[in-house]
Amino acid sequence: MSFSIKPLDMTTWPHFAALVERHNGVWGGCWCMAFHAKGVGAAGNRDAKQALVREGRAHAALVFDGPACVGWCQFGPTAELPRIKHYRAYREGLVALPDWRITCFFSDKAFRGKGVAAAALAGALVEIACLGGGTVESYPEDTEARAAAGAFLHNGTLAMFEAQGSSRNRQIGKHRWVVKKTVAAGGD
Repeated sequence: MSFSIKPLDMTTWPHFAALVERHNGVWGGCWCMAFHAKGVGAAGNRDAKQALVREGRAHAALVFDGPACVGWCQFGPTAELPRIKHYRAYREGLVALPDWRITCFFSDKAFRGKGVAAAALAGALVEIACLGGGTVESYPEDTEARAAAGAFLHNGTLAMFEAQGSSRNRQIGKHRWVVKKTVAAGGD
């Protein structure tokens, strides 16, 4: 499939919101707020996310199939996305905070297994380059030799990150890794 990528901003907000609403707020009303400093609960997450987008404090690479948004990859500076899973284990091996974090992926149910997450990751890396580049870190799951439901791989897979140039840094959970990549500044 051939997808196009657009950044999350107020011009693409309606497309992002339509995808989230088609999926009942995503994961019980998260609206991709779980990794921001503070969610306000399912009832308030939509408005909180929209406010962050309006203020330029929420970043994502949105994946489009024609006019429809079918997925995304959330990324942002560490201060924008301070919350991560397995934080205690993460902190134990921490040498320096990254410039950027990639924290979340979501794909429309009808498009899972069709390359949406990989397209979103590639788009996020391009956006990060356009925003000045730097050290990028994420926390994917190693799914090699085990079954894992795609709907629950919100941090992506280790294989997908390695295929796009990230390297394993350290393990922080039974199947979760910290991966890193340095992205050069560039782009438009």
